Amino acid sequence: MVARINTSKNISKAINYNEQKVQQGKAEILFAKNFLKDVHDMNFYDKLRHFEKLMSLNQRASTNTLHVSLNFDPSETLSNEKMIEVARSYMEKIGFGDQPYLVYRHYDSAHPHIHIVSTNISFDGKRISMHNLGKNQSEKARKEIEIEFDLVRAEDKKNADTNKIQPLNAAKATYGKSETRRAISNILVPILNQYRFASLAELNAVLKLYNIQADRGEKGSRVYERGGLLYHMLDEKGNKVGIGVKASSFFMKPTLKMLEKKFAENETLRQPHKKRITANIDWILNSRTTSLDQFIKAMQKENISVVLRENKEGVVYGITYVDHKTKCVFNGSDLGKPYAAKAMLERCAEKEKITQGTGQSKSSEQIYASPVEGQSKNSSPDTFARQPSDVLIELVRPIEENNMMPFEPAKRKRKKRKKLSL
Repeated sequence: MVARINTSKNISKAINYNEQKVQQGKAEILFAKNFLKDVHDMNFYDKLRHFEKLMSLNQRASTNTLHVSLNFDPSETLSNEKMIEVARSYMEKIGFGDQPYLVYRHYDSAHPHIHIVSTNISFDGKRISMHNLGKNQSEKARKEIEIEFDLVRAEDKKNADTNKIQPLNAAKATYGKSETRRAISNILVPILNQYRFASLAELNAVLKLYNIQADRGEKGSRVYERGGLLYHMLDEKGNKVGIGVKASSFFMKPTLKMLEKKFAENETLRQPHKKRITANIDWILNSRTTSLDQFIKAMQKENISVVLRENKEGVVYGITYVDHKTKCVFNGSDLGKPYAAKAMLERCAEKEKITQGTGQSKSSEQIYASPVEGQSKNSSPDTFARQPSDVLIELVRPIEENNMMPFEPAKRKRKKRKKLSL
């Protein structure tokens, strides 16, 4: 855990920053300590006036605002309840346990983190010293909290591989193990803020990785006709379980109308990253892959998930690539015809055929066994255009060595030396 502390004399700016994140759907308020109203019943001015009333008790204080962010490792999955407990413990340990404070959870970066806003003016008008707060109280509190809540330690993180890519800071949703709306929200918010998708199918390709699906309903249904959207949890086989949750019931309002705006924005933002996916596909297919399953595993090592869309009969009709490094999502057809589902199945099948060919000693009749489209099966093998597999087989075929020489080399005649007469 890493704690960052900012002190100032502008409580309005600190609250406004967090409230704007809430309005943008990039944060939510979790908890309020020592306020007269419930956290969800207060507006911006209720929060501001409560702090200002307390600050008025000490006009001489040069700094009266505390704004802390507690940042956790991307590998950690923390519930809202655990975030609140960490915030309580931290504020208690740095001497602000009895102060009023607000706790916000932000979703605008790849790692989980919370922001805490408070004041150092206590109810009796005295000022809590914030001199060296970060170096002394905060650093001690951080180390104790890491042990108390079994968190990734900041010191260990510095020695870890910081370049390792994490697909997303979210665990798969499991039906029955957590409250449905909360489980969906914990996954949905970081995906909406981090990933660049330009259609509902592309969004669902990412959500499917975490057992979630956005569903418009059947054509002709009430939900579909009214432009509604439901979010469902999925089982491990991809089947919907439980009752869908309306998009409008989430605090960030991920409705179809809101998503369509993101589709338009993301279309331009993702374009510079298209080449990374196509380059990896071509490199993998031209190197070692022999089947679709092996291709998918090889792409995963490059931090790109390959999501297949299948019908009820199990026939693949679509393919989507989710790049967890650039956070960009593309349907195969958007990358070009060679990367669409049909073409990819054919390319993998052809690659598998080539590999089988190099592993077995085939006769020339077997090499030319597959006629080119439009040629008769009864045509002579020489009339067929050579396939990529044929060329590869010819290249790897061992060269036969023959020790027999066509002509015997002529023997060199030795010149006789002329005898000199004395």
